[in-house]
Amino acid sequence: MNDEDRIDWSLTTWEGSRRAQLRDAMKLTLTEKWQAVEEMADWARATIAWRRARGLPYIDPYTGEQVSGTVVREDAPNETSSPGNS
Repeated sequence: MNDEDRIDWSLTTWEGSRRAQLRDAMKLTLTEKWQAVEEMADWARATIAWRRARGLPYIDPYTGEQVSGTVVREDAPNETSSPGNS
């Protein structure tokens, strides 16, 4: 087994993974950090737009309130019948 095949098992724990993430983040320049924040914000906005377009619930980023969805299921039970009754 060569050095590239060896697994650093200390990175497989929650704490080890978190330490590795922090070490990697500390290596970034301020410009790279700012770019990452902007990309995360873009992704969040796109996710909200995607959920809103499909009528799914989402958290409003400005109020922090949950916006309920308006999805209508095609296989929804008939209004006149109750579950268990045919």
